Amino acid sequence: METSVVVRGSPSTLARMEQPKGVDWTVIILTCQYKDSVHVFQRELEVRQKWEQIPPGTLLLAVEDPETRVGSGGATLNALLVAAEHLSARAGFTVVTSDVLHSARILILHMGRDFPFDDCGRAFTCLPVEKPQAPVEAVVCNLDCLLDIMSHRLGPGSPPGVWVCSTDMLLSIPPNPGISWDNFRGARVIALPGSTAYARNHGVYLTDSQGFVLDIYYQGTEAEIQRCARPDGRVPLVSGVTFFSVETAEHLLATHVSPPLDACTYMGLDSGARPVQLSLFFDILLCMARNVNRENFLVGQPPEMGQGDSDVAGYLQAARAELWRELRDQPLTMAYVPDGSYSYMTSSASEFLCSLTFPGAPRARVVHSQVEELQLLGAGSSVVSCLLEGPVQLGAGSVLQHCHLQGPVHIGPGCLVSGLDTAQCEALRGLELHDLVLQGHHVQLHGAPGRVFTLVGRLDSWERQGTGTYLNMSWSEFFQKTGVRDWDLWDPDTPPAERCLLSARLFPVLHPSRVLGPQDLLWMLHPQEDGGKALRAWRACWRLSWEQLQPCLDRAATLASRRDLFFRQALRKVRHVLEARQDLSLRPLIRAAVREGCPGPLLATLDHVAAGAGDPGVAARALACVADVLGCMAEGQGGLRSGPAANPGWMRPFSYLECGDLAGGVHALAQERDKWLSRPALLVRAARHYEGAGQILIRQAVLSARQFVSTEPAEQPAPGQWVVAECPARVDFSGGWSDTPPLAYELGGAVLGLAVRVDGRRPIGARARRIPEPELWLAVGPRQDKMALKIVCWSLDDLQDYCQPHAPGALLKATFICAGIVHVGSKLSLREQLLHAFGGGFELHTWSELPHGSGLGTSSILAGAALAALQRAAGRVVGTEALIHAVLHLEQVLTTGGGWQDQVGGLMPGIKVGRSRAQLPLKVEVEEITVPEGFVQKLSDHLLLVYTGKTRLARNLLQDVLRSWYARLPAVVQNAHSLVQHTEECAKAFRQGSHT
Repeated sequence: METSVVVRGSPSTLARMEQPKGVDWTVIILTCQYKDSVHVFQRELEVRQKWEQIPPGTLLLAVEDPETRVGSGGATLNALLVAAEHLSARAGFTVVTSDVLHSARILILHMGRDFPFDDCGRAFTCLPVEKPQAPVEAVVCNLDCLLDIMSHRLGPGSPPGVWVCSTDMLLSIPPNPGISWDNFRGARVIALPGSTAYARNHGVYLTDSQGFVLDIYYQGTEAEIQRCARPDGRVPLVSGVTFFSVETAEHLLATHVSPPLDACTYMGLDSGARPVQLSLFFDILLCMARNVNRENFLVGQPPEMGQGDSDVAGYLQAARAELWRELRDQPLTMAYVPDGSYSYMTSSASEFLCSLTFPGAPRARVVHSQVEELQLLGAGSSVVSCLLEGPVQLGAGSVLQHCHLQGPVHIGPGCLVSGLDTAQCEALRGLELHDLVLQGHHVQLHGAPGRVFTLVGRLDSWERQGTGTYLNMSWSEFFQKTGVRDWDLWDPDTPPAERCLLSARLFPVLHPSRVLGPQDLLWMLHPQEDGGKALRAWRACWRLSWEQLQPCLDRAATLASRRDLFFRQALRKVRHVLEARQDLSLRPLIRAAVREGCPGPLLATLDHVAAGAGDPGVAARALACVADVLGCMAEGQGGLRSGPAANPGWMRPFSYLECGDLAGGVHALAQERDKWLSRPALLVRAARHYEGAGQILIRQAVLSARQFVSTEPAEQPAPGQWVVAECPARVDFSGGWSDTPPLAYELGGAVLGLAVRVDGRRPIGARARRIPEPELWLAVGPRQDKMALKIVCWSLDDLQDYCQPHAPGALLKATFICAGIVHVGSKLSLREQLLHAFGGGFELHTWSELPHGSGLGTSSILAGAALAALQRAAGRVVGTEALIHAVLHLEQVLTTGGGWQDQVGGLMPGIKVGRSRAQLPLKVEVEEITVPEGFVQKLSDHLLLVYTGKTRLARNLLQDVLRSWYARLPAVVQNAHSLVQHTEECAKAFRQGSHT
């Protein structure tokens, strides 16, 4: 098994990492022998398409095998016929034609036989694997791993054709398996390395030096196996993966109309043909092997047939003759992947536990689970999709799957426990399980849903000719210990050879007077403690054997139960991640909740976290997650996420937040949200308003910087006298974006910047003067008054658009408000405010010689220049450090929400590093960097400013970055940490005068 690795991007990477493009499958077919569960598995395929594991245009089909025992070959032929039938219908044909295969890429997945350790089969056995880059968070089962392998490792580069893959094995394939498809024709098998000892119970390929398959051995002799050995001593194992070219697939499809092979398909059975059992490897593929002659092939018998089927040998011989006629001329080659691995999922509990645990590992592997006391989990154990509350102890080498347990519970080493919930915990109190498999099953008994529990030993065999044990002891020892008798388990006429674990009626399914639970089997571990009461109760139950239980298993309920438990633990995870301020992305989980149709509980959890948060950062992140949920619910429709957020319906919730009533604001937001869920356009607009609510909390956090803003009184300039402030532009060498709230106070920021003149001039400036009229005269660049855009504000209404960055003069209007010259919420008119405080009005003119949206910090530096000039014109002096914090305040009021690097870079001279700590109140500290003599001139000689002509509004770019930060996208989190680290390295290089 392989786990996915998080790919680290460069500091400039702000987008989600994309998985390499895989195969665009035309059809994916999942075959199964459970006729009553086809719709269940169809849904599972469709779910994976929603999870973006399968391309959106792929035709998905869950197909039942025509008969329980048609074998892997019969199931393949039937699936190929179904695929061709659907593609023919799509293409407008009225009959099946093989022409539709010419450009098709078909994947057939076989579910295979029953599996005693998972009610949904080996395909849906969940693995202790996480995929951190997956767009949707979900428990990973074997089917998911195989889909990934076929789509991204084995499939790419192959021509159109048909891939066939079993799901009864665990595979590991390197990212580039090195398979050449040049001039390929025929069929190709994928082989993986194995030991000669392992090969004794499996299939191996014998090939020549050119890779052509000569023979296929199953459980071969020592000599046959050694003949297959490669120079390193390993042998090429039959892996369960095969590829058919279009030509070969056409030949195979042609057999569906030829008796007796027609009986392998649903069409043949519907026509009354007698079923025939075929093996994919030892019937279909074997006839293409070069060393196989016709006579031996026709009389051979595939391993899948078994000993009891000799009466159909003649029927099979006719089927093999037809296969030989159609396929013998098709070449069969082998692709050997030396760095891969193969492990068949046997019915041995010991082997299954080994595949899910990690011997020698220092800690347990916990996947998609919430565990309160991790220290109680044994080394090398695994926990998959569980919710463990209180002291739940798990021994080394044990596995917990799909369980919700409340301690105290003690599960010892060598155990597999699956499908239990809190209702069964009482039965486990006081017990310590060792080397046991305890499972809860969902069943349908005569149409009524129910739960059944099974208990077996780790060493027990599920084979008919097994070791003859139960609970790790011989049957005779079990009978003696428990008082159970053989007639309790088997009918008197049951032959001794068939008296095995599969046929033993051990498992209670119904009691006349009470609900059953694990205790109705666990008593067998200590039977003498109750004087035979438990034995009598067990005998009073209606009991079934494992064979009898199989048809009763409710796979739809099983998968639904697993999904429900996954989301229950997921909601705990959401709370923990947010409240503990963890840098884990919740976006894949949000997508999972929305695409599974259950966003309601997630929204309620996010509301709860936001309302109870004592930290504005936690609350703002929770609200951002709500916005992500709403945006995801819109499914890419309804418009862009960025947009206005001032609809009157949302003003009441916003007012609560502005007043500091977080709980009231979150509750009011949720009430308003319920009115906006009916269609995508409303969902997107609601998401914008939740981001607006988050901005209020960010603004409140940033406003903590106001305590570092102070002014000193100064002599007021005479009316009409201009106060001029001119500033350089800034260039940041490292750390940009780490200064942006909330990163600046959640992560801590560090930016190295340089103040620069452009063409020898300070390109940014402002001037202000008092005027006798009680009005505000605004002019926006350039320096010459005749060219400037002029705005006159006569009333407070003229200032109301100060928070809309695109509005004419918005920055200047916000400057008057942040400077405390005008109070827009005052009962006094603008005229009254100005006359009372200053005896007149003001004229404020700003300019920039740089292109709009140049990225040189123009707007923030301009805000600093405007504040400095206006404060001085009003008779106040503001220091540079105070001015840096004042600009932070102004940009929150303006709603552009900028950081502090621009004003640090343009208002402070020279080369400097600005820093803010991961705490509130937000305070910016600036360190001047002293560089060696001549270094500044050398740096100037190597700086060239090039205008691309492309502009962007910092607010829109900022919203995208903040959205990614609040989502804690792994690439963005890594990049943010790297930015701070690189800034310190850059500062060191500047001090040393290094230019390398």
